[in-house]
Amino acid sequence: MTKHWLMKSEPNAYHWNQLLKDKTTHWDGVRNYQARNTMRDLMKIGDLVLFYHSNCKPPHIAGIAKVCKEGYPDHTSWDPDSHYFDEKSSPENPRWMMVDIEAIQSMETIVDLPQMKGDPSLEGMPLLAKGQRLSVQPVSPEHFQRVCQLGGLEELLW
Repeated sequence: MTKHWLMKSEPNAYHWNQLLKDKTTHWDGVRNYQARNTMRDLMKIGDLVLFYHSNCKPPHIAGIAKVCKEGYPDHTSWDPDSHYFDEKSSPENPRWMMVDIEAIQSMETIVDLPQMKGDPSLEGMPLLAKGQRLSVQPVSPEHFQRVCQLGGLEELLW
């Protein structure tokens, strides 16, 4: 059964438009154990992803992606030249994981955080909880569908 997720990226780190250009990317640099475990244990090929731009004004969902490669070791963690280097991680004992995602469809209109907070049908969505900082988080099918509607995706292309 397809699961639904939200993945956060700062636009200056990796922008939705870059994913559209690249078509696929690996989701590296996650350094939170709960998010790592989600990518390692729960995310499966074909799962759908809301691509969320954080740390911008306004924060927003820009598009839909899907998981195209399941969890595998994040090689940036053992690269001393990488911003994501972790001296406790190695190819023999990887500490961090990543998945690959593929761009599916841009939102017709971005769905910004204030809009989502103001929509009663999105009550309970983890993104909207106070203090929620996870870069990878679950989304219920109902919330996923509602966000797609808000973004003008009445007819889904996947």
